[in-house]
Amino acid sequence: MVNVVLVQKTVSAYDDHSSNGYHFPKQYFDRLKAAEGDWAIFYTPVKDTGVSPENRGSYFATVQLGSIRADPEREDHYYAAYMPETYADFGRPVPRIVDGHFLEPDLGKDDLTTNTGVALQSVRHISDEVFARIISLAWPDADDELPRVDPVDRLKKFGVHEDQLGFDHEVARDVVQQLRNRTIRDPRFRTAVLYAYGKKCAVTGWDFINGGGRAEVEAAHIRPVEHGGSDKIRNGIALSGTIHWMFDRGLIGIAENDDILISRKVNDRSSVERLINPTGKIVRPIRPEHQPHPEYLKWHREFHGFAAA
Repeated sequence: MVNVVLVQKTVSAYDDHSSNGYHFPKQYFDRLKAAEGDWAIFYTPVKDTGVSPENRGSYFATVQLGSIRADPEREDHYYAAYMPETYADFGRPVPRIVDGHFLEPDLGKDDLTTNTGVALQSVRHISDEVFARIISLAWPDADDELPRVDPVDRLKKFGVHEDQLGFDHEVARDVVQQLRNRTIRDPRFRTAVLYAYGKKCAVTGWDFINGGGRAEVEAAHIRPVEHGGSDKIRNGIALSGTIHWMFDRGLIGIAENDDILISRKVNDRSSVERLINPTGKIVRPIRPEHQPHPEYLKWHREFHGFAAA
């Protein structure tokens, strides 16, 4: 495996946020060509003001890379395609420094200052061990967790050097299998969305917690996976059980101005209105990078007939 860290800014001269893939100049061609078909982890730079301060300088998502193609409109620039069904936002952004050490060893110095020469590189190869370590920290509250034994700890415990058995490569391969597994991806998506919404239903405003300390709210895909939706937080919305059921069936929707729409198919409108929070608008996540994407909301409205209602 040849995995990479891809630096992605909120505002950039590159076309990173389109469905075309990761946009990059010729200088990174060889690095991304080597990672074709393998996995990328996205990183937001320390000085990205478009992201909440606590999330700057952290890893926030992963995706499997597809093929590379030339940018037809910009000379010496390329796109590394994403396999959209593999994209997953982390349940929590993973900071670059954990337990007093940079997760990417080359990114920092012993005194915890940044190695500027490395930090300025938008595409960085990482070892299988580093890849597995970051992923192991990405969903701390998910129902299905990766093994809690850190690859480095296991190497020490069993006295095995990575050049003998390639243990970290085996760990990374197990991680990849889990990243593709829908039964594991679903609870991780829930973790990410609930974190974004503070475990509060976006329609009712309720934040019920059951006797076991677990939030009753669920994570709904705005555009379902089976209809081309992704596991991006911006394609998710936190909803209580009944509201989730109604949203998935198009009985309620969300307008461009955040008004909560009630479908004309609903036969008991007054009961539904009583479930909606007093503002009549959705409760949005606090962080700008977690806001539901307008295109996903538009798709939901059009798919369920709200545009013509």
